[in-house]
Amino acid sequence: MSVSVRIPTILRTYTEGASEVDAAGGTLAEVIDSLEASYPGIKGRILDEQGAIRRFVNVYVGNDDVRFLDALDTSVPDGTEVSVIPAVAGG
Repeated sequence: MSVSVRIPTILRTYTEGASEVDAAGGTLAEVIDSLEASYPGIKGRILDEQGAIRRFVNVYVGNDDVRFLDALDTSVPDGTEVSVIPAVAGG
């Protein structure tokens, strides 16, 4: 299964500047593993040391925040767009 993954500016150093890349997988975990295989090091910027999505990283499958779905077990249908969005804070 092929999906499109939108990459935020801060992680584009891993994707040679590409803002959108292709990945494969039926679940979000598989898609992230596919990204890591193509772009070494990117997984460590999305997941923490325990293998969970980092606190200040939001991931959407389509328009749905995976934190309110099945997190890394969220199904990713073929052709879906996955978005990795760093949280923004400030005052």
